[in-house]
Amino acid sequence: MTSTRPAALFRSLHTPARPLALANAWDVAGARIMEAAGAPAIATTSAGVAWSLGAPDGDRISRDLALDAVARIAAAVTVPVTADIEGGHGETPAEVADTVTRVLEAGAAGVNIEDGTRPPGTLAARLEAVRAAADRAGADLFVNARVDTYLLGLGDPATRLRDTLERARSYVDAGADGIFVPGVTDPDLIAALAGALTVPLNVLAGPGAPSVKELGALGVARVSLGSGIAEAAYAVARRAARELYGAGTYDSLRPLQQDLDYTHLNDLLGTTG
Repeated sequence: MTSTRPAALFRSLHTPARPLALANAWDVAGARIMEAAGAPAIATTSAGVAWSLGAPDGDRISRDLALDAVARIAAAVTVPVTADIEGGHGETPAEVADTVTRVLEAGAAGVNIEDGTRPPGTLAARLEAVRAAADRAGADLFVNARVDTYLLGLGDPATRLRDTLERARSYVDAGADGIFVPGVTDPDLIAALAGALTVPLNVLAGPGAPSVKELGALGVARVSLGSGIAEAAYAVARRAARELYGAGTYDSLRPLQQDLDYTHLNDLLGTTG
């Protein structure tokens, strides 16, 4: 039987009183850096994993590659890990259930699964399969269902809040433990979502969004950076490369190396498993 302790801890971290802040990692080094910085849990980012493997985000890498990243990260940290499995890495609910079984074997305490442009009923069926797979494994898996109405601009803006909540309720009925609504930063809208939901609300944050504390006051229980850190990391690589092949200098690296140099990073990774 799968241990329920990491999942129980992960579940307990979802509270507006002190929202769970997730920096989102895509490899072991990033996960270890985040854990050392004080992360109470680690979430993967499907975009970061895909980019690191030379593929675009959006259900484009194989399930094996995605789950290998989850397993490596889960083995390298001591805090709970939740896996971004995009749409479930499968075309049918049965295939999605198999994904979840393997996610649990990889050591994850939670999953994030999204609807995207699929009909809401498709994700609801997948969520039922996810919950059934977790139950068969004896696992207290935290299932976070992502509603993409605002992120992708789906439907009529005038009814988008209502449509989002209808989707969210159907996902909770199907087995979701939390609802993730990326693409919202307006405080009134966030408060309306949080007030209408019966499960923890997760939002996507970045520059310009309310602080974690402010989001908690609005009723948010979980705050994610998504692909933000991966984007920033690759922006550093591009900036340094442009400087090198343009001016032939390297000054953009100096402040970054002073913050996290070779020795620090090497020592940090030397403490893994």
